[in-house]
Amino acid sequence: MPMSAIIGIRDVVVDELSSPAKQKAANKSFHSSRWTPLLRRDRQLLAGTKVKLVLGLLILCATFYMTSRISSFMCWIPDNTSAVFSPSKGGYAVLINARKGNLLLTQSVAHYASCVCTDAIHVVWSETDPPSKNLKAYLKRVVLSKLQTGLKPNFKLDISKEVNLNNRFKPFADLRTDAIFSVDDDVIVPCSFLDFAFSVWQSAPSAMVGFVPRMHWLDLKNGVPYHKYGGWWRVWWMGTYNMVLSRAAFFHKKYLDLYTHAMPPSIQDYIARERCLMAFFFTFFLMNFVLEREDYFFFLFSYRNCEDIAMSLHIANATGAPPIWVKGKMHEIGSLAISGLKGHSDRRNKCLNDLISLYGGTVPLVSSNVKAVDARREWFW
Repeated sequence: MPMSAIIGIRDVVVDELSSPAKQKAANKSFHSSRWTPLLRRDRQLLAGTKVKLVLGLLILCATFYMTSRISSFMCWIPDNTSAVFSPSKGGYAVLINARKGNLLLTQSVAHYASCVCTDAIHVVWSETDPPSKNLKAYLKRVVLSKLQTGLKPNFKLDISKEVNLNNRFKPFADLRTDAIFSVDDDVIVPCSFLDFAFSVWQSAPSAMVGFVPRMHWLDLKNGVPYHKYGGWWRVWWMGTYNMVLSRAAFFHKKYLDLYTHAMPPSIQDYIARERCLMAFFFTFFLMNFVLEREDYFFFLFSYRNCEDIAMSLHIANATGAPPIWVKGKMHEIGSLAISGLKGHSDRRNKCLNDLISLYGGTVPLVSSNVKAVDARREWFW
């Protein structure tokens, strides 16, 4: 073979091996072989992370499922036989004071029947006209469809022959729980806040635990000591309270018996007379239309609100301890608020002083500045 040919072949081989493409490919192969262990390790870590993430999601879903399944059992706690009043073992009974119409009552019953810890609903009918058969049947259907507990729904509509505000606190049979949640038919407390208040009551079952704090203080009127009733703004300004109204409050069922059978009869007679006086004014103004509409509503409703003060005095007198105010939301679904009516404060002042005089001049109310707050809802302390 000629020498020129051999040299040409060698030149071609050298040129191919030293071409940029070949060098790039060789470098890439070198780097790939260098980083392969690192990439393999990253893939293993990523695969392990994915497995942990999937397991975490599965555990979270399982926890959520189990929580939803056993939520009805969260209201059951061990009995404490050493306590004066053993905490309620099966949730609470909702005691609804019906006085503002069928629509509000049906909304209220449907809401409280949907709360997990509601074991029973007892409606006290406080109107002169009895409820219709359709209303009774509808309320029963609502409770059957909404009640969350596995037990047989316990629903009762109490219709008294005599319209008396004391009927609101009459004891009733077939109670499976110790806790009573007393509420007006125009008040809706969300279930989450209601259950938190119930847990507060469980820690102090002899106390009155509720959402509507009020206070009183001693003042002078024409040089004579006079007890004054303070509403929400007074509580907010002073930072103290000594009453929690039965408008939305928990208390032990034993206080129903004590209110009916152990409270001085003079106090019950006073509460009953207040209701009769309201009926008199209602009839009078309905027939004569002497006053304006604002005054008419004042007389119509303001003579119906002494029994809540009587219950606060009654429980304070029995325990010698303050109530507990729970911070929470409360929606008033009625169109007319009694506390905003003309002359309401004067009427409450008179009611408070009259009841204290019936207690012999002593004031059993105990002041407190403690407020129960759900830490899960508070960002700042």
